Amino acid sequence: MRRRTYRLIVSIMLPTLLLGVLWLPLPSWGLTLEEAKTQGAVGEQPNGYLSVVQPGASAEVQALVNDVNQKRRHMYEDIARRNSTKLEAVEMLAGKTAIDNTRPGNFIRSPSGQWVKK
Repeated sequence: MRRRTYRLIVSIMLPTLLLGVLWLPLPSWGLTLEEAKTQGAVGEQPNGYLSVVQPGASAEVQALVNDVNQKRRHMYEDIARRNSTKLEAVEMLAGKTAIDNTRPGNFIRSPSGQWVKK
């Protein structure tokens, strides 16, 4: 059963995550996700969500992180519900995918909790 669930998650969720989560449309008048990553303001975490890299981030950066994470959470919940799997499994797979697809020079949070440049 676990193997079947994992295969289902990977075969259905991976394309969805890549297309839907990693390239979320954001308002063109503000800071984009890609700009924030390039500037080193935000990074990907193993739990599938973004976080600010340095404490004391601007309100704009924090708003971006909150917006992206809210959209990701909604998408993860939908995927988990459609596939009858746990939210945590979806989050962890999304986190791995996001970290794997992070561009060199952008920040990722290591399993130890430290921010490192990929």
